Amino acid sequence: MQVILREDVENLGRSGELVAVKDGYGRNFLIPQGLAVSATPKNVRQMEHAMRQIVARVERLRREAGKSAESIEALTVTIPCAVGEENRLFGSVTTRDVESALHAQGVTVSRKAILLPDGEPIKALGMYTVGVKLHPEVTAKLKVWVVAK
Repeated sequence: MQVILREDVENLGRSGELVAVKDGYGRNFLIPQGLAVSATPKNVRQMEHAMRQIVARVERLRREAGKSAESIEALTVTIPCAVGEENRLFGSVTTRDVESALHAQGVTVSRKAILLPDGEPIKALGMYTVGVKLHPEVTAKLKVWVVAK
């Protein structure tokens, strides 16, 4: 029996795949649980149409993220911090600080999308390259200057 999976099923396949299963497994488990539908010509056409729409939406989002990445890479953010002896920072520069500096320049990015170098807060003065993950396939590189007040 051929079925189209509506959800990911462990050891069987991913959502949207056309798989062959034994008749009893398909009729008595997958279809009643809503995990799959039978692979009639109509259902196959609907699944293919839905997959085309999903691929088109993902491609559009990736293109938009690419355009946003270009604008972010053109920016340079300066974050002034209080320093003590030997130019050591009081505290550190976190994703929240980078997010607020970007917001001040008119760019709205979630702080969860900001990837600090080594995954740790910045604790020294200098220039750093910070990643901004806009899409699973698109990461922009942002230049961040940490300077003394």
